[in-house]
Amino acid sequence: MPERKKKTPHISVIIPAYNEGAGIGEVIPKIREVVAALDKNHEIIVIDDGSKDDTAEYAKKAGVRVIQHPYNIGNGAAIKTGIRHARGKILVTMDGDGQHNPQDIPALVNRIGPYDMIVGSRTSASDTEAHRDLANMVFNSLASYVSGRKIEDLTSGFRAVKTHVARQFMYLFPNKFSYPSTITLSVVRAGFRLGYEPIRFARRAKNSKSKIKPLQDGFRFLMIILKIAVFFAPLKIFAPLSLFIFLLGVGYGLFRIFIFQAPYGQTSALLISTAVLTFLVGLVSEQIAQLRFDRSESNSPIEEDE
Repeated sequence: MPERKKKTPHISVIIPAYNEGAGIGEVIPKIREVVAALDKNHEIIVIDDGSKDDTAEYAKKAGVRVIQHPYNIGNGAAIKTGIRHARGKILVTMDGDGQHNPQDIPALVNRIGPYDMIVGSRTSASDTEAHRDLANMVFNSLASYVSGRKIEDLTSGFRAVKTHVARQFMYLFPNKFSYPSTITLSVVRAGFRLGYEPIRFARRAKNSKSKIKPLQDGFRFLMIILKIAVFFAPLKIFAPLSLFIFLLGVGYGLFRIFIFQAPYGQTSALLISTAVLTFLVGLVSEQIAQLRFDRSESNSPIEEDE
């Protein structure tokens, strides 16, 4: 008899994992139980990012699809691998360390349709460390300025997103921990519909260690925000910078005239000229960014919801 063809799943759950062998075997059954109620043809994909323990073995024993990197590339690279191999219309990304409660998955998935992406935003009741809460507040404020709308949780990796939307911006994702920042700002700037669902993050399992290095990855997050700002909204960066340089030049010139009774000076003229050039560079970059976006949009097929 011919082999029956598997039905295409509606939901694909993507779990990047690195040295999570101690806990991932307990997390997967909980995820399966919840997602099966939403989509009986769902798929769960674990991307083993070059783990040195038995993460892949535990995931395979749990009966999910496992894709292994030959060496550790990064959390973002694992997400990209999962997106490339996912077959569902909706992607759910979450960690395998127990911080994300599988019971929250329906709250995210059920809002997809009117929204293109729903992010699980950490509430004040979340069991998170104070220095990370402070860092997230800073990143959220900066991202809100860049995007022009309130960003409630820039770095949350627990989210549901339409597959074709995620694939449109996948080439922008860095290989490390900054992919949530990238897709959030990209989705907002491109005019897709972003929503937030308040959830409580639990403390990671005792036998699971954080892979994030606060200083190194914090600086990387900041650079990613600036990169996306320059990529999609250059004037958000160049306009304030040019204004600052212009005011600095004018202020220095007036200081020389009224305090030192001296001529305006070449330094002031140079600063004002630099301010004008900086603004023009931002203006040209804005036009290039718009052309790049138009080309990306024209090359991306529009997928209607079924």
